[in-house]
Amino acid sequence: MPEKKASVHWEGAGKAGQGQISTETGALEKYPYGFASRFGDDRKGTNPEEILGAAHAACFTMAFSFAADKAGIATERLDTTASVRLAKDGDGFVIDRIALTLKAKVPGMDEAAFQKMAQEAKANCPLSKALASVPEITLEATLVQ
Repeated sequence: MPEKKASVHWEGAGKAGQGQISTETGALEKYPYGFASRFGDDRKGTNPEEILGAAHAACFTMAFSFAADKAGIATERLDTTASVRLAKDGDGFVIDRIALTLKAKVPGMDEAAFQKMAQEAKANCPLSKALASVPEITLEATLVQ
């Protein structure tokens, strides 16, 4: 399997410093981040938790879609959000919770099968496995008509 790459360039010290995040695909190209976009209200940049949440939501959503496809069920629409909480931990910080929320339109799927498949996708997506040290990863899955 291929490796995927991302890079960061940082200039300056601590809170005054600024970084730029780039991805191999160019989806992010010198995208800004820094103290204000991580801990403040700067909406012009991103932050590691936001990127982690996007990656986790994307991975989980693909895992669900692939599982449904394998079961012969076509997903019509899947919308997932991930809320990543950064909490104070002594002198540093820790990610202590990731809350996934899925709203799915899957014609022909009953509620019990949907919930089971959603929980299995959460448990088995590669990012959920990589994030196993996060104390709390929750999932609220809603099947919509």
